[in-house]
Amino acid sequence: MTTALLTDQYELTMVDAALKDGTADRRCVFEVFARRLPDGRRYGVAAGLGRFLGALKDFRFGDEEIGFLRDRGVVDAATARWLEEYRFRGTIRAYREGEMYFPNSPVLQIEGSFAESVVLETLALSILNADSAVASAAARMVSAADGRPVAEMGSRRTGEWSAVAAARAAYIAGFGATSNLEAGRTWGIPTMGTAAHAFTLLHASEEEAFRSQLAALGTGTTLLVDTYDIARAVDTAVRLTDGVLGGVRIDSGDLPSVVRAVRSQLDALGARGTTITVTNDLDEFTIAALRGAPVDAYGVGTSVVSGSGHPAAGMVFKLVARESAAGDLEPVAKKSVDKATIGGRKWAGRRLSGGAAIAEVIRVEPTSVIDERPLLVGVAEHGEVDPRWLGTDGVQAARRHHRGAKQELPADAERIGRGDPAIPTLVV
Repeated sequence: MTTALLTDQYELTMVDAALKDGTADRRCVFEVFARRLPDGRRYGVAAGLGRFLGALKDFRFGDEEIGFLRDRGVVDAATARWLEEYRFRGTIRAYREGEMYFPNSPVLQIEGSFAESVVLETLALSILNADSAVASAAARMVSAADGRPVAEMGSRRTGEWSAVAAARAAYIAGFGATSNLEAGRTWGIPTMGTAAHAFTLLHASEEEAFRSQLAALGTGTTLLVDTYDIARAVDTAVRLTDGVLGGVRIDSGDLPSVVRAVRSQLDALGARGTTITVTNDLDEFTIAALRGAPVDAYGVGTSVVSGSGHPAAGMVFKLVARESAAGDLEPVAKKSVDKATIGGRKWAGRRLSGGAAIAEVIRVEPTSVIDERPLLVGVAEHGEVDPRWLGTDGVQAARRHHRGAKQELPADAERIGRGDPAIPTLVV
């Protein structure tokens, strides 16, 4: 399926005008960056690169798409012919997926002709803004969980394909599993799930429902114990499994006190190996509040797929350099109030001291600095996408990279409370 019409109209009207005035082939550099982090956040997590590169491979204008554009009067005949032959043939550099980013970090850099590059704005921003928002929220939840596993289960709280993308982004940021089967199939993410309250309500009694689930899934399953009376459900669950039940899930109530009561009850009944999973509209703050409770695992839905209050990462797509009359790249920048940009193609590095990050350094001239880890890597050359960043292998590589990049941050970056960016951004 083509991705070409996942595009705002003004991108094509700009191409139409540039073809007419002769500027369409002028070499340009566009960059994607966030001017600031969401209020109070200490870092962002770049996600969506693999999805963007996959979508780029399918960015083609066929007869149906061009017919639609012509019928709407969006482009003229000459531009339609140009679109028929469209292939991105430029170069793309980017922060690796799973990398941490900060204000003004050039997370994506597209170099090519004006026309072939500008049409990618909406495709890039729609993917990177959504996926980075989810990954950034998920990373905070993983920190709050303090080593306990967290699963994504938010498919019912967002669009059907957004759910698949969100599961992918959360997994890259450290979640261990998803309830979404399409995400499991497409991206190789471990999947999980047992039963909802509807299954208990289907049966004549809670015990009958538990017996059915145990017969189907075995004693290692997790039983949902808060449909009626939690204490009675826990007693029934332990009795039916002779104390070897895999786990119980709690989806309601005052979680800190309920969890402690359930843990005490399980231990008193001899079910010391039975784990406790909590769900119930969790976010990073409620997870942090449960840190002292005997919780073994968390399931997060609405909050993670919505970016925990910040559904978009605030990234923008801006032209930063254009070809001069002499054939060189010259910086260009906006001067708008509160929206000024930094001209010139950037080089970015993470300044380290003893292996710990101390600054994000953005340069407008190339350099090689020993104490900076380079952040931009080549992901497409002459329009050919490097397959290392795609598919399930790309997801696993991003997950591994995120783990290492997060470990570089200062210890206070893990704090969930409001604060300034964990490291400063230096533009030199």
